[in-house]
Amino acid sequence: MSDRIPFRVIEIAPTTHKSKSQVAGGIHTRSFTGFYRNLRIAFAGLLFVLFFGTAWLQWGDRQAVLWDLADSKFHIFGATFWPQDFILLSALLIICAFGLFAITVFAGRVWCGYSCPQSTWTWLFMWCEKIAEGDRNQRIKLAAAPWGVEKIARRSLKHGLWLAIGVLTGLTFVGYFTPIRPLAAELLTFELGGVALFWVLFFTAATYLNAGWLREAVCMHMCPYARFQSVMFDKDTLAVAYDPSRGEARGPRKKGSDARSQGLGDCIDCTLCVQVCPTGIDIREGLQMACIGCAACIDACDGVMDKMGYARGLIGYKSEHNLQGGKTHWLRPRLLGYAAALTVMIGALVLALQMRPMVSMDVIKDRGLFRENALGQIENIYLLKIINKTQEPQHYRLRLVDADGFELHGRTEFTLASGEMSELPVSVAMLADRPTSSSQELTFEIQDSDQPGIRSTARSRFVAPMNR
Repeated sequence: MSDRIPFRVIEIAPTTHKSKSQVAGGIHTRSFTGFYRNLRIAFAGLLFVLFFGTAWLQWGDRQAVLWDLADSKFHIFGATFWPQDFILLSALLIICAFGLFAITVFAGRVWCGYSCPQSTWTWLFMWCEKIAEGDRNQRIKLAAAPWGVEKIARRSLKHGLWLAIGVLTGLTFVGYFTPIRPLAAELLTFELGGVALFWVLFFTAATYLNAGWLREAVCMHMCPYARFQSVMFDKDTLAVAYDPSRGEARGPRKKGSDARSQGLGDCIDCTLCVQVCPTGIDIREGLQMACIGCAACIDACDGVMDKMGYARGLIGYKSEHNLQGGKTHWLRPRLLGYAAALTVMIGALVLALQMRPMVSMDVIKDRGLFRENALGQIENIYLLKIINKTQEPQHYRLRLVDADGFELHGRTEFTLASGEMSELPVSVAMLADRPTSSSQELTFEIQDSDQPGIRSTARSRFVAPMNR
């Protein structure tokens, strides 16, 4: 037996395009048109309308969507959520995570390419860059040119647009935590100060740096999703891919020439797929972690195929089975499992929202164990914290449930305004003889006088000296 390890030398063909490190100023993407670009613009437009528009909506006399940190309340149109409801927020985040996993199993990183805020704001900043400095070739020349009046003017316009978008983004984001109308008025009159000013400047800087300077570095090196996405892929996952069986061997040719007689595939090696890529990769080298699934290369390649008279789809959303000549299996156990889990979780969340108590009550027992009142009865003191979670004033009644031998003293009927929280001190007296046990459980119940379905219960302990 030979003790030498067999090996084979593989020759790597030199690339014909410049890498991003060979271009002055980093990655400069080329303008393009196509179906997926229009689809991405539609998703981005929807995201911008939701983000920038929702903050300005009014619901009665308050902002429609507002996370009121000062009062620990979250308003979303007609509903108000309190810290006790934050379990619902956790459930919503888990559902979003499972939804992201499901869409990744089905179609790879389409979230990154079409709806991720980092990608969306980066495309917006690249559009501003095109307005200020021109298309790809003009930007490359400008980056390599010495500093002069024109370069300073164009760069100033670009960074001015970036900062304007950053300020608007920071103001809107903070406006979800502080009412945006007075916040904007204070910013325009230079009266904004303190914590609000810090956070507006912080998110302005974060937007400016992430979308303007870091760009693809966030997707490639900072985003954890890029690191673990591959474990969710299977052979039927749709991903942006190049078909080497059709495209190879690459090479330029004239339109209408017989490429097959020249030993060429459909790829004319124009490198447009590389020039339009926001992360600067060559999709023809296979699936890569830096690919965000934006389909820019698909639009560019389809345009070239149309001009050459070839069929579209040299680059497209393909599964590994597609590339191997097989068919994609749409219904498969992993995808069905995610769908089932999402259905159950969404149903549970809807049910929890419907069953959410619209009045909340917490019982805090006084630190003193017990006392004897003027009638010689053993008495315990409690503090009830009651919250009206509805959007209207409510009249409540308070009572003890199944508490024979005990009597509730204090206010038992009262009214709370919409969203009001009240602290109500009460006492409970023991009417019967002293118990054999030093501690018994009590159940307090609060109920709306007009709507019996609005009710809440809370438990506590009654402490008394033992009978000897």
